[in-house]
Amino acid sequence: MAQTKPMVEVWKDPDCGCCKDWVSHLEASGFQVSLHDSGNSAARTRLGVPEKLGSCHTAQISGYALEGHVPAREIRRLLKERPQAIGLAVPGMPVGAPGMDGAVYAGRKDPYDVLLIQRDGSTRVYQSYHRA
Repeated sequence: MAQTKPMVEVWKDPDCGCCKDWVSHLEASGFQVSLHDSGNSAARTRLGVPEKLGSCHTAQISGYALEGHVPAREIRRLLKERPQAIGLAVPGMPVGAPGMDGAVYAGRKDPYDVLLIQRDGSTRVYQSYHRA
């Protein structure tokens, strides 16, 4: 039986290039993507993502929220571990995160954290990237 690709539903700004690049990262990593060119604020509210963690796109996969430039590797880990949580967030738009890693950045990779959003809205570091 053929394995189906996990479906990610994404709400994004229609004019945002980095959102498109993040979607390309997901597709290249084996995810199916359903794309909406509006509604990310409403999706963020509906999914319970705290406003302070907001980014240019919001997504949902298997009941979890994804906010911002979350790497596919951490999405796979989330789906494997299935923690009791709202989902994952990469606040802001850190250079070097998936979708923020195009040629225009000349290979720059700023440190950033992928945060696990707990059910009470608090966060903890799920994975750090580019830390010394």
